[in-house]
Amino acid sequence: MTESCLFCRIVRREIPAAIIWEDEHSLAFRDIDPKAPTHVLVIPKSHVASLNDADDALAIGRLSVAAAGIATSEGIAERGYRTVINTGRDAGQTVFHLHLHLLGGRHMSWPPG
Repeated sequence: MTESCLFCRIVRREIPAAIIWEDEHSLAFRDIDPKAPTHVLVIPKSHVASLNDADDALAIGRLSVAAAGIATSEGIAERGYRTVINTGRDAGQTVFHLHLHLLGGRHMSWPPG
């Protein structure tokens, strides 16, 4: 973890967040600026700046499996949901701690923009 990283600070409980799920490897909390009725961020507890820096396939898989379970518990799994990992500034990554967006509860169009 890094001292100044926003998401590392959430993991350490230094900054409040609406945490909805957690295990020993990952943490999920509601996005403070939701883009869908359900918008949850799933993050690894250990600091990885972006997908470009990830070297643990199991850790990335854990984020996806967690998102699927959260989608079920949030009641959006049956109708559908989207998972997104933005990597780099041009993709819209604003917090440089790897995170998966889980979005659902409304129709999603394609292409996403």
